[in-house]
Amino acid sequence: MERGELRLESVESPPPIAALDAPSVRSDKQEPAARAPSPQESPVGKQPASPVRPEAAEQQADSKVRPGSFVRRRPVVSAIGAVLLAATIGGGYLYMDYTRHFESTDDGFVAARQFALAPKVSGYVTAIPVTDNQHVAVGDVIARLDDRDYRVALAQAEAQVAAARASIENIDAQLDVQQAQIAANQAQVDQADAALVFAQQQAARYQHLEQTGYGTVQNSEQYTSQLHQQQSALLSAKANLNLAQRQVESLKAQHKSAVASLAQAEAQRDQAQLNLSYTTVTAAQPGRVANLSAAIGQFAQTGTNLTMFVPDEIWVTANFKEIQLDRMRPGEKVTLKIDAYPGRTINGHVESVQPGSGTAFSLLPAQNATGNYVKIVQRVPVKIVMDNPPTDVALGPGMSVVPTVRIDASPSLVERLGSLSLGRFL
Repeated sequence: MERGELRLESVESPPPIAALDAPSVRSDKQEPAARAPSPQESPVGKQPASPVRPEAAEQQADSKVRPGSFVRRRPVVSAIGAVLLAATIGGGYLYMDYTRHFESTDDGFVAARQFALAPKVSGYVTAIPVTDNQHVAVGDVIARLDDRDYRVALAQAEAQVAAARASIENIDAQLDVQQAQIAANQAQVDQADAALVFAQQQAARYQHLEQTGYGTVQNSEQYTSQLHQQQSALLSAKANLNLAQRQVESLKAQHKSAVASLAQAEAQRDQAQLNLSYTTVTAAQPGRVANLSAAIGQFAQTGTNLTMFVPDEIWVTANFKEIQLDRMRPGEKVTLKIDAYPGRTINGHVESVQPGSGTAFSLLPAQNATGNYVKIVQRVPVKIVMDNPPTDVALGPGMSVVPTVRIDASPSLVERLGSLSLGRFL
């Protein structure tokens, strides 16, 4: 019987199933419940050999399926996978082509040379005709200070100017009088000189008469004395003339001093006028008032911050990685997207590239002269100027911007495809 059972098993049982005397170790969860019974469980002659199960037949059929049959059995899934693969490859190529034409960064901000407005003179604030975030033009009044003290100082300076001018006019008149006095003294010198000549002739004549015996000694001495008097008179006239001329020089020096005093008085007057004008704080360029802190009645010292001022001249500082600067040059076109105004694109151009990284110009530059060094890609500020800044929205320092610089003037593949599609549509 045992030989017959073994022979029947070899003929009728499927090859993968082996006959075991002991019960199977596997649990019912791991082994199918509809397992074919072994030859020991079914006596020979009482029950025929069990037929092959459908599950086993399906497993045998699946093991013999050819590899290409998955595409035929699931064509939709295969098509979707092929489309996704082609889209991934095409998208990757388009992205690589895009990066060869453009460089972009999200580390960009609006920048401006904002500064504080402060008065050059001290005084009480009397008027503030502007408000926060108001746009002002050149010359618009931002604040006024009490100007009464400065008007009084200006009046005093103008009075000093008038006094200096009067002093100059007085000296000029004295010079005219002195010139006339010099002319009179010159006439006296000429007169004394003529009288001296006549006295010399008379004295010589009477001395000759005395010597020849035709004249007296008294007459000779008398005319000799007159000669000495005329000589003294001539010397006195010349001394008066010299004194008058020296007085002219003194008056000229006084005139120069008076002119200098006039210039000093005029300078003080101009300074007083400037101080008076400084009581009105105006905008030197168009821009916006920001963070207004002044109040009416406040005493503002010289240099006190009244408000912050943001000029209309703004630009974008984009911190590109140093590996992005190889083909970036001044003048290249830039498109700007501002986070505050999504959907709006502003055109600009690269104006300059800072000759150094941002950390190199910081207050405390990084020192890498240590044993442990980790290389970090540095960022370099690039100045981007807007071609036509928008006037309908407010742009201020610190606003986030995403700039995209075109480093290759030739159109990218995306642009070519877009222009081709647009041309067909039109």
